[in-house]
Amino acid sequence: QVQLEESGGGLSQAGASLRLSCVASGRHLNAYALGWFRQAAGKEREFVAAVSRGGGSTKYADSVQGRFTISRDSAVNTVYLQMDSLKPEDTAVYYCAAGGVISPAPRHWNYWGRGTQVTVSS
Repeated sequence: QVQLEESGGGLSQAGASLRLSCVASGRHLNAYALGWFRQAAGKEREFVAAVSRGGGSTKYADSVQGRFTISRDSAVNTVYLQMDSLKPEDTAVYYCAAGGVISPAPRHWNYWGRGTQVTVSS
């Protein structure tokens, strides 16, 4: 069993940066691909970014490509999402997830955090 806890969300202005963190407990994250998803009010949960188990492969949604960077630090069992050039449309609750493979489909991920709110004002 893996427990995930996100932090780092908050209120930001357009063009600014935020870094989200997700710390795992229960099992080491080396065994899992790690991802970030987001869910805006009234919308379905959508894929943002993911990194493979070894960290050698990443995947991004088109909407964040070039602005967001996912990374993982095995030493502290943590995955990060660096968000630069934020836009109001990035406003959402952001969730981290752990699973067996990189997939844009939420149903393919096994473990989820409770989420952290990111609000970007114009």
